[in-house]
Amino acid sequence: MAWRDSRKNRSRLFLFTSSIILGIAALVAVYSFRDNLQRDINNQAKSLTGADLTIDSRKAISKPVMAMLDTLGDQRARQLDFASMLYFVKNEGSRLVQIKALEGNYPFYGEIETTPVSASKAIKNGRNALVDRTVMLQFKAKPGDSIRVGKISFAIAGYLDNAPGQTGFSATISPIVYIPLRYLSETGLVAFGSRIHYSYFYQFNQPEKIAPLLKKLRPTLDREGLDQETVESKKRDTGRSFQDLSRFLALAGFVALLLGCIGVGSAIHVYVNEKIAAISTLRCLGVKAWEAFFIFLIQISFIGLAGAVAGAALGTGIQFLLPLVLKDFLPVEFNMQVSWLAIFQGILTGVIISVLFALPSLLSVRKVSPLNAIRLSFEPEQAKKEPLKWLVYLLILLFVTGFSYLQMNSWTQALIFSLSIVAAIAIFYGLSLLLLGLVRKTLPAGLSYAWRQGFSNLYRPNNQTLMLIVSIGLSTALIATLYFVQGILISKVTLSTEKTQPNMALFDIQSSQNEAVAALTRQYHLPLMTQVPVITMRLEEINGKNAAELAKTDSLKAKPKGEENERRESSSRAFKSELRATYQDKLTSAETITSGKWTGRLRSPSDIIYVSLDERYADRINVKVGDKIQFNVQGMMIPTVVGSLRKIDWVKMQTNFRIVFPRGVLEEAPQFHVIMTRVPDNKVSADFQSQVVRNFPNVSVIDLGLIMQVLDELLGKISFVIRFMASFSMITGWIVLISAVRSSKNQRLREIVLLRTIGAKGRQILSITAIEYFFLGLFSAAAGMIIAIAGSWALAVYSFGSDFQLPVVPVLILFCSVTLIVVFTGMLSSINVLRRSPLEVLRKDS
Repeated sequence: MAWRDSRKNRSRLFLFTSSIILGIAALVAVYSFRDNLQRDINNQAKSLTGADLTIDSRKAISKPVMAMLDTLGDQRARQLDFASMLYFVKNEGSRLVQIKALEGNYPFYGEIETTPVSASKAIKNGRNALVDRTVMLQFKAKPGDSIRVGKISFAIAGYLDNAPGQTGFSATISPIVYIPLRYLSETGLVAFGSRIHYSYFYQFNQPEKIAPLLKKLRPTLDREGLDQETVESKKRDTGRSFQDLSRFLALAGFVALLLGCIGVGSAIHVYVNEKIAAISTLRCLGVKAWEAFFIFLIQISFIGLAGAVAGAALGTGIQFLLPLVLKDFLPVEFNMQVSWLAIFQGILTGVIISVLFALPSLLSVRKVSPLNAIRLSFEPEQAKKEPLKWLVYLLILLFVTGFSYLQMNSWTQALIFSLSIVAAIAIFYGLSLLLLGLVRKTLPAGLSYAWRQGFSNLYRPNNQTLMLIVSIGLSTALIATLYFVQGILISKVTLSTEKTQPNMALFDIQSSQNEAVAALTRQYHLPLMTQVPVITMRLEEINGKNAAELAKTDSLKAKPKGEENERRESSSRAFKSELRATYQDKLTSAETITSGKWTGRLRSPSDIIYVSLDERYADRINVKVGDKIQFNVQGMMIPTVVGSLRKIDWVKMQTNFRIVFPRGVLEEAPQFHVIMTRVPDNKVSADFQSQVVRNFPNVSVIDLGLIMQVLDELLGKISFVIRFMASFSMITGWIVLISAVRSSKNQRLREIVLLRTIGAKGRQILSITAIEYFFLGLFSAAAGMIIAIAGSWALAVYSFGSDFQLPVVPVLILFCSVTLIVVFTGMLSSINVLRRSPLEVLRKDS
């Protein structure tokens, strides 16, 4: 019966589920991308690390521990890397790069890719270097040219095409230059203030011995402040770094799917109402209520399956677009394959969610009485007497919440997301009721016939008001919110390009060089916008406990979960890393005291030293105002008390510090200096950098303008991904609208034919349709924009910590576009109906 009944309704039924196709396509594309990426990470993890075990340190390792490390592994290599200026002798160009001084046969797995291929071996023979291809092209350098690193020169052996763990984005921000480790001391760059990262690589013929070995060595490694990385930890960490991206993309696809399912549910409601007469006839012939229900459930299930399969096929093709956009961020060579698991997940999700959203309307089939066949005015039981419907609504909410949890990995966020959708639907539902009430009660009697009929269509039987306001409103709200958030993120970055902001930073300036570098800056007529000292230190104790004692205290407590556990782990890691602090007597324009009292100067050497901490850093190491912290400043222990917490606007291009001491404490401590200035153009920038490199080879220069260009390109790609995912919701909204209009085509056909029979002209009918859809589009677009503006304001203030400025022109364009699309689609359907002969419907009814 389900098959026979569907024969003349299959096109309509498929149109119902066509709105979920794009949602399923988005999910399958994201799931396939995630599965393929994880597979490639697992397969290429050894090439990413280049070794079975890596030991990292931010400081030189003590001799006893180094002697112990020299006994590990079957092969060993080491690398010292740091930021420094690279000077091209031929054209006098300079660029900040990441110098990697290498010794040994690293990488043990994979290879350093170069052009020519033999160049990777050349750096082991003589004073040769490998230079990142992008930098060489930028300065028109070729193999054989000379470069200077610090005080000595190297010959370029070849182009560096790829290195272990390098991505396109990281190579642009921090290009790599390899040099032999044995020449590092001659460069003169290893001095106080140099931020050197020490890496030791080990290859094991029996990798299974690594885990028990690390368990044995971990107390020593932790005491020395050393980090370790294995192939397994690299798999885990690299996969985790892309989880947020895949979760966002999947959530965006899921929103498009939900939007389509709202259209499915509403369209099925209209479809079932049109079938009441046929159902009541079947009931008169002896068909049971549940049998009638299953007839239509089978139809929806199979059509939902067809839509899900079509969406999965489309998503499998779309998945090939994502790597093209994200290739600069991927740490592995990406190999796209068909993911059958992703296809299965997408199809299963599509079938479940399409049936779930259709069930509230399908359940009413059980309540159709045989009396409907002979008495059309028979009233079925009210929905409030149908407990199964409320059970279905609960299942829908649980499904949405559960799916959201899988993407966000947080029940709190999942509940907020789900309740936000419910609240949005409730707002649109309330708006539709308000619209209907206003139309019924405030419709002026003196309006023309076209206006009265157009308004009446908003609350006629089987009206589309609720469905269209919810679907169009949600689609508008989603698209506008994504656009506003994108604008907020871009505006936060473009603030740094203002003329009042510095665009060049000079750091690693020794105290003896500070005045000379400042004089050179003034010689080029550049402003000294910031000139601050930097002191390197480490955490020694928090409230009288060192790292080992804090770890022991935490281990005695019940194992914490979630954010608390992460905060304690972060507190433990804080003891391992070097800190860079400064001293000042005034707050900068980027700093605001949020707790405690600011102390800018130590009045007496016997006074308590009150330091100020960045509030996020304080939360990370689990301290508050009044807590005691002891710092190790180059071997000198300095006890302090947290006097205040600061909120820092990290977007502002200036020197911001997590820890600030008052004046009168650190003036005599070993320190280096940072100068920030603003150069007017690229020519002055190039000349100034060349002069700095020649006179002060240890000083590094950051061209913030170049970084801003890279970030602008990065944001452009992220914006494309956001717009790409938003387009699924936009197109889904269009399909839902078309489906909604066509789902009541038979009803509209009869109404229009009757109007034509009693003398209505085509122009009047089009006017009636235009008025109806104009107000539907107007109210739904307005409600969607209001929700988007409110949500974007909340995100800007509470999540991004910035002001929200309403982009008036884009808001008006989007508002008018949505309204016109609704009117155009509705009138297009009516034009097709006007082409039908009145006799066609009258004969059908007879």
